[in-house]
Amino acid sequence: MNKKKENKMKTWLEILIISTRLGLTSFGGPIAHLGYFHEEYVRRRKWMDEKSYADLVALCQFLPGPSSSQVGIGIGVMRGGILGGIISFLGFTLPSVIALIIFASFLHTFGIEDAGWINGLKIVAVAVVAHAVLGMAKNLAPDLQRKTIALFALVVTLLWQTAYSQIGVILLAGVVGFLLFRQQTMQKEQSVTHFPISRRFGYICLTLFFGLLLILPILRNLTSIEWIALFDSFYRAGSLVFGGGHVVLPLLEQEFVPVGWLTEQEFLAGYGAAQAVPGPLFTFAAYIGTVINGWQGGLFATFAIFLPAFLLILGTLPFWDALRSNPKIKGALIGVNASVVGILISALYHPIWTSSIHAPIDFALAAILFSMLVYWKLPPWIIVLTGAVGGFLMSYV
Repeated sequence: MNKKKENKMKTWLEILIISTRLGLTSFGGPIAHLGYFHEEYVRRRKWMDEKSYADLVALCQFLPGPSSSQVGIGIGVMRGGILGGIISFLGFTLPSVIALIIFASFLHTFGIEDAGWINGLKIVAVAVVAHAVLGMAKNLAPDLQRKTIALFALVVTLLWQTAYSQIGVILLAGVVGFLLFRQQTMQKEQSVTHFPISRRFGYICLTLFFGLLLILPILRNLTSIEWIALFDSFYRAGSLVFGGGHVVLPLLEQEFVPVGWLTEQEFLAGYGAAQAVPGPLFTFAAYIGTVINGWQGGLFATFAIFLPAFLLILGTLPFWDALRSNPKIKGALIGVNASVVGILISALYHPIWTSSIHAPIDFALAAILFSMLVYWKLPPWIIVLTGAVGGFLMSYV
């Protein structure tokens, strides 16, 4: 028994160390985070195979909320149970939460959002996502049919850049995959990943998710308690946003600026700070909460905006594992996985490429970083540091 506990402690410590390192070095937004996760958990650690990772990414694309955080939680759950998921989330999220609380307290008046080293970090995201796209395309779109699905996803999500077009593409790719690959998957073995969560626990989480979504607005109207109003605003933002962290920023502006909880200038300063720190963009809530109610408000806002993500991913994982091992669903997942490749390529162009590569020197730095990552096999933290230094030096050219 002691040996078993010792092994669990080692596993949880390993999850904490790795997720914290990712939380300190994962710049570039949710798509870039998926690239970092793929490199660390699939390629290097081999905690899960390509198909399991792609299936988990596809599930989190379906769900509202911060998709990269939900993927990180899912990987932590698979490795170390529910506590492993919590530890994975804390390691990945707390570095940016702490940084943004500090920004809100001291640094949001210094105007650092256009600093050269920040532009260098954006170029790091180009190299990371390009690497992830190459690896996933090779494994998930190897034949002409799946390449065509990926191309369709790429074209549609580029021309109609909304969160709902992304969800529509995934759904349509699932239907096409079911029709094209259902016979093929009857004969092929696909790995099944066990998530140590019972269906009963999943039902409880889903009930809590929908219950809070309905009850919080009622409590807000019945009381004048500011903390309940804050919880409702952040919880609703985390529950109803599809498409990742960038989409939540304008929604939070509508929730807090018009009612006077913070000024437009304070909001924009925090937006720049959120781009400057690693980790999930949803931690922008920590900045807003700190401006409104100090560091306690920052931690409270972080809990409120991420709670829906936790309830949704823990609620759906038990059923997702059963669905993806069903022969009737496998073909649909093949199509969905191919569409994820196209969506990643689309995101590589916009917003990552369009916001990072403006001149030949930017492309040159991206090529150097890509070569360091792919050919020289250097660890991601060296890529991040090189990108920051390169961006700083380029600002003087």
